[in-house]
Amino acid sequence: MLKLLLWLLLLVVSWPLAIVALVAYPFLWLLSIPFRIVGVVLEGLVEFVRALFFLPARLLGGRVRA
Repeated sequence: MLKLLLWLLLLVVSWPLAIVALVAYPFLWLLSIPFRIVGVVLEGLVEFVRALFFLPARLLGGRVRA
């Protein structure tokens, strides 16, 4: 809802810029997809290394934090 109101305000103040933003947004979203995929992969890799690092403590009966 807030995005719509901001876009309408931009449309009233500067309609050519609002139209450019409306057209460019899908392309920018498509360009950001590879970066999102890399972020998910890196997050999974960090969690895997963390789990691997704490595996000996878990096997020896260490407490698991939430």
